[in-house]
Amino acid sequence: MCGRFAITLPSDAMAQLFSARPDNDLPEVPDYNVCPTTGIHVVTGGADVPRRLTMMRWGFLPRWYKKPAGGPLLINARGETIAEKPAFRDAVRHRRALVVADGFYEWTKTPDGARNPWYIAPADGGPMVMAAVWQEWTGPEGETLRTCAVVTTAANPKMATIHHRMPVILRTEDIALWLGEEGHGAAVLMKAAPEEHLTFYRVARTVNSNRASGPELIRPLSDEAAAAES
Repeated sequence: MCGRFAITLPSDAMAQLFSARPDNDLPEVPDYNVCPTTGIHVVTGGADVPRRLTMMRWGFLPRWYKKPAGGPLLINARGETIAEKPAFRDAVRHRRALVVADGFYEWTKTPDGARNPWYIAPADGGPMVMAAVWQEWTGPEGETLRTCAVVTTAANPKMATIHHRMPVILRTEDIALWLGEEGHGAAVLMKAAPEEHLTFYRVARTVNSNRASGPELIRPLSDEAAAAES
């Protein structure tokens, strides 16, 4: 799954990298602790729609929700069932997007129940492009929110030592197909990234708080410190 991530790539560099027109109200970067329900960078596009770099609420709102907290918080969408679920099936056909990150966090538990955080990032040091779906939600009083969820899949064997789910991570050559710019067939992309494409390491438990911030959150924890926290 993906429940927290980091992003340091500047908005203008992000727009240039994806050939997308940037909006004016993009979130501030860097942000080393991006949490659900906050505004995040999202790239949209389509066969006849220019790419756009915009801000969306991380937490997909189905059309039938009467308020943002009107049901379960949908930050992830399972790739295996996304085409069948009423909340996501229209979005996966018509409104696919990209969520850009440096890497994401995942947790394991110690025998006494403590949560040990890990940071997972591309092995080549480049940006991580996660598959997403989006929807514009309209509330009962006419208010609108653009919202999104990250698409997930079963973890590869290496990642599975930390968690059984992981985001669908797109290669550069897959982006146009996922956005719908190259016609149909995006379903084949909803699979785990190869093990060699990712690296992961323990980080300090500071990130367990959603109020934590700063570059120290993604710094590798020393072997001694990791042993002390285990």
